[in-house]
Amino acid sequence: MPTSSASTTDASKSSSAGGGVQSLERAFDLLERMADAGGEVGLSELSASSGLPLPTIHRLMRTLVACGYVRQQANRRYALGPRLIRLGESAARLLGTWARPYLTRLVEETGETANMALLDGDEIVYVAQVPSKHSMRMFTEVGRRVLPHSTGVGKALLAHTPPEEVRALLARTGMPAATEKTITTADGFLDALEQVRRAGYAVDDNEQEIGVRCLAVSVPNSPTAAAISISGPAGRVTEAATDRIVPILQGIAQELSTALANTGAQT
Repeated sequence: MPTSSASTTDASKSSSAGGGVQSLERAFDLLERMADAGGEVGLSELSASSGLPLPTIHRLMRTLVACGYVRQQANRRYALGPRLIRLGESAARLLGTWARPYLTRLVEETGETANMALLDGDEIVYVAQVPSKHSMRMFTEVGRRVLPHSTGVGKALLAHTPPEEVRALLARTGMPAATEKTITTADGFLDALEQVRRAGYAVDDNEQEIGVRCLAVSVPNSPTAAAISISGPAGRVTEAATDRIVPILQGIAQELSTALANTGAQT
């Protein structure tokens, strides 16, 4: 029986050059563009940013709406849908699982408790921790949520966020003082972020809890904004210890970044 030329053409259109399914690649690209735009966009905006024709975008969005991954607002614009929340929560837990071997090495090389945290909306959420072997050690429950202004990981995660966005976030959350050393003004926090950019790492110096110092760095090119940190008694995490620990933190963050990129590239 002869092969239909029409079906062959359709099959080739549905596949990308890399062997994947082009419509899937396009749908995920649109979801990421929506996230980059703040979660809500119009079709014309998606067409302008993606270069895809409006009929193609409309067809893809209609499918995503039917699946619950996108919803259409009353103003006819499209917003990310609630079904993505479950996927995101599962992915965040998995990200913490992938990070654990690197956090274990961080504990072995620094002697202090190691953490991984993400920026979830306006809050910091801890997704993984490996405790120090010292009898006196810090403990942060996985799943705990804190405001970013009083944490090293919060500073690391927000260091390269535009100042107006940082101010808007702080206005939404407020800046309650956890200790007398907590930064409680937007200008003070922006100054701290400038220090993070200059130094390449962030410090929580008794700002979340008296007697505790934390050092944190962001994970470069992470699929979602992530940071790793060590925390310990201020008597151990001294300035001298900081000079030793920071290069270890930065090196392991880079290794984790490479591992996450390689995981995403596997087929």
